Amino acid sequence: MTDGTTAIWGIHAGRTGDADALFKQGWVAVSWHQAGDLSTLPADREAFKQRYAQTYPNAKPGAIPTSGGQLYRFVHEMRPGDLVAHRSKTDRLVHLGRVTGPYVHDPTVSLDYPNLRQAKWQRSVPITQFTQGALYELGSALSLFQIKNYADEFRAALAGAALAQPVEADETVALVAEEIDETTRDFVLKTLAQELKGHPFAAFVAHLLGTMGYRSRVSPEGPDGGVDIVAHKDELGFEPPIVKVQVKSGLGNVGQPAVAALIGHLSAGEFGLVVTLGAFTAQAKSFARTKANLRLVDGIDLVELVLAHYEQFDPRYKGLLPLKRVYVPQAIGGGEG
Repeated sequence: MTDGTTAIWGIHAGRTGDADALFKQGWVAVSWHQAGDLSTLPADREAFKQRYAQTYPNAKPGAIPTSGGQLYRFVHEMRPGDLVAHRSKTDRLVHLGRVTGPYVHDPTVSLDYPNLRQAKWQRSVPITQFTQGALYELGSALSLFQIKNYADEFRAALAGAALAQPVEADETVALVAEEIDETTRDFVLKTLAQELKGHPFAAFVAHLLGTMGYRSRVSPEGPDGGVDIVAHKDELGFEPPIVKVQVKSGLGNVGQPAVAALIGHLSAGEFGLVVTLGAFTAQAKSFARTKANLRLVDGIDLVELVLAHYEQFDPRYKGLLPLKRVYVPQAIGGGEG
């Protein structure tokens, strides 16, 4: 029996399931074998972060607290008696059980996964018995994580409760699709904000305009006189429409003065475009609506354009924004999105 307060951990047997056989022998494990015996560290997160940073000096700064935190949780927060769930990549079953032993470091059991805890698997349930939301939570990108949103569903499965339901009744399908969609958009916006500040962002917008059929000239780095990009359809830049673009690589709000300033740089028959990773104030939007030759593109709109034209990006920007076309489930009877 389990109660609603017992922690339930999700854990992966490696990116390709290479530790599946080890798990079937009654262990749960995390790799990072080069970090050595973690029981020698003080029981605080900073010590684990420092060990990780020292062991993997080429790790990205953002990976240090995430990976160090997982190691700390495996050693100090996971306890005997906690529940554990593992989705096997080899048999497409969700294995459910209980942690039975303390942390041990034993390379004789596994050189690649020497950070170990004993576990007793009590039930194996086909993935088809779970809601899409529960499977999505179990598919976390982290190697070790605590299951919270669908914990009751996993506890019920461990207790032997019947979980199967018609796909059309699974309300989590739409939630999963929406979360995947939002995660992708957040990733694009965050990457652009972190990696393309100032002039590189102008070059990116010019490239995006190129995928839309425009030829662009980007102002040299430094003071731009209020115009970052001049875009046009013909090779020489004589034929209308001529589009003058101001870009803002910050995440803050762009106000009316900045938007109105671009109008002063437009000659008769020219168009203005302001692109920002952030948002526009209500006053800026109201001003733009009074100008037939002015358009505003905020961060949300920009991400939509990126996704719409991504296939035409050159390798440099595809490398910056590594995306893969996938199919996600859509709620039955929900219509086309």
